[in-house]
This record gives sequence, C-alpha cells and structure tokens, in this order.
Amino acid sequence: MKMLSIEEELKNNSYPGRGIIIGKTPDGKKAVTAYFIMGRSENSRNRIFVEDGEGIRTQAFDPSRLTDPSLIIYAPVRVLGNKTIVTNGDQTDTIYEGMDKQLTFEQSLRTREFEPDGPNYTPRISGIMHIENGTYNYAMSILKNNNGSPDSCNRYTFAYENPAAGEGHFIHTYMCDGNPLPSFEGEPKLISVPDDMKAFTELLWNSLNEDNKVSLFVRYIDIETGKYETKIVNKNH
Repeated sequence: MKMLSIEEELKNNSYPGRGIIIGKTPDGKKAVTAYFIMGRSENSRNRIFVEDGEGIRTQAFDPSRLTDPSLIIYAPVRVLGNKTIVTNGDQTDTIYEGMDKQLTFEQSLRTREFEPDGPNYTPRISGIMHIENGTYNYAMSILKNNNGSPDSCNRYTFAYENPAAGEGHFIHTYMCDGNPLPSFEGEPKLISVPDDMKAFTELLWNSLNEDNKVSLFVRYIDIETGKYETKIVNKNH
C-alpha cells in the first residue's frame, strides 16, 4: 500500500468531515492517535473539545446558539483500562460498555449503524488502541450506508497487530465535500507518523481547511508505561 502524505490528504480535501488517525512513532516507543472534527453548519462549528477524565468530550462553545445536540455533543475519546477508544459519535459509549462486559470491539458495534442524518447517512468511524505489557495493537471500524441507501449497513473492521514504527492509518467520514456528502471508501489510508507530537499537531491543524475545521485532539501514549500526553486545539477559544 502506498504511503500517503497526511498533509496533502488534508490540504487537498476541503471537507473530509471527521477523521481518526492511529499509529506508532518512528522510534517505536509511542502509540499515537488523533481525532478532528469539522463543520459546515453554524451548529457544527459552535463546538470545542474539553478534557473529561482520561478522555475528551465535545461541548457547545456558545450554549445559547446550540440548536440540536443529538449528533454533535458526545465523548469522542474514553479510556477503559489499557484500551483507548476514539470515535466520531456516541458509539464511544457503546464500545466502552460492550468491552467492559467482555465483548469485542466488533461485537460492541453490532448494535449500531451509520448516523440517521439523511441524505448523508454519515458513517460511524471508530478506533480502539490496546497497550499491554509493552505490546500494542489497534483496530479501526467504519459502519456505512450501502452506496447512499439507508436500507443496508455495511460493516468493516481493520485490525493492525504489532504495527510498524513510523506508520499510521487514517480514516475519515467523507470522500470530499458535496450534497449529499459521499461516504469514505476503501481501507484506512497509510500515512507516516512523526516522533514530535507538537510538530504533528501543528501539521494536522494547519492542513485542515481553515473555514471548516473546528477542533483537534492528539495523544501520544508511552507503550512501556501507558503514560500519555494530550494536545487539544480549538478554533473557538
């Protein structure tokens, strides 16, 4: 699979929607994840990321302008023991509760499908990172409509065991801007991940479309100790 430039992927797409990146640093010592949200409507753009325990949640920047919280207010990141869950909706809670009851990542998502926001039927994208005793693996999932039809839900899970140092995978909700918005296609894109968290955060934020970007979360987790560092960037502040 060809390694793509995350900078080019973002700069050449004015509306990838929401995106998840998971990977490993070139020195092999850190597990990396990033999650960003974008918005076209005033309601979507009126948001910030705030820390919530070991995870984060979205919050209205100006509560008086919040119209419909149903698909925009949720916890994108939660931590369950040695697992970090990253998603683009309230399925974070579904995965957390399912895995807490010994279900797998995939089994937990069986109760969910794409978002009920026709005509887009936005895909639900999710990631799970598992770090234990110095080992690290991750998986990504996308639940999407069937070529624009809400009658069927297509479910894809991509699992990465012993991921290669310096590599990451990027999955996002939309192929590009449009009406309706076309769902992401294919497997997660192979990208490179750097050792420098600050530089990676700046690269991602500066590559996202200026008008549509809303918030960015980046976390680097030490694979040996489980300790992590987090960066949050909000357009509204």
